[in-house]
Amino acid sequence: MTAARALPNETLLHLAGELLTPTPEGALWWAARRLLVVSDLHLEKGSNYAAAGQLLPPYDTGATLARVEALCARLQPETILSLGDSFHDRQSEFRLPPPYADRIRALTAAHDWVWIEGNHDPDPPAHLGGRAAKVLRLDGLVFRHEPEGEAGEIAGHLHPVAKVAGRGRAVRRRCFASDGARLVMPAMGAFAGGLNILDTAFSSVFPEGCMAFAMGEGRVYSLPRRHLIPDVRTGGASSGGWRL
Repeated sequence: MTAARALPNETLLHLAGELLTPTPEGALWWAARRLLVVSDLHLEKGSNYAAAGQLLPPYDTGATLARVEALCARLQPETILSLGDSFHDRQSEFRLPPPYADRIRALTAAHDWVWIEGNHDPDPPAHLGGRAAKVLRLDGLVFRHEPEGEAGEIAGHLHPVAKVAGRGRAVRRRCFASDGARLVMPAMGAFAGGLNILDTAFSSVFPEGCMAFAMGEGRVYSLPRRHLIPDVRTGGASSGGWRL
């Protein structure tokens, strides 16, 4: 797979006959439909961890919402799809500080907002606006949370990251993973972890391998598979134990 011809600092992807733009913030822009896709926001992950005794700073929700708000201001989408795990757990929506809840309601009121059900948040947050769907099909594309390998599929869940080595050091970045027939979105949540796209969890989605489109400063970079390296734990084990 190769990126389509693009403007300077812009990467374009062809998927099921549609032209899509991955953004450096980790969203996907479908200009023909004025549709913005975000995935795995994991709102209130910090407060979930704090309740368990891991005192992460409570700023992840604000930082994640700021990214979404900036994209909306720049692109002016008509529709926004949040591809599941928008909230880190079933109680996250109720732990939201009122200012954050108000910001979410402003987004859902200004756009046709669709909450795709995820494994962390199967119940839609009705009091925050928007509408819910398990799977959404538009033209030749199908949007769901957990990838099944269907042609034209855009999914999340796996939190793909790419790792490359160069100039004496390794760089690890969140990325879009695609083989030209299907695509897995990066997690946008500020505290969301990541799984190397060379991990076996991606094999059933991309049986012939895929390219990485890595999020950089101000642009997205296409990385051929031959340039990618795996994550290695102490003792040589792969990252297959990472929790989704």
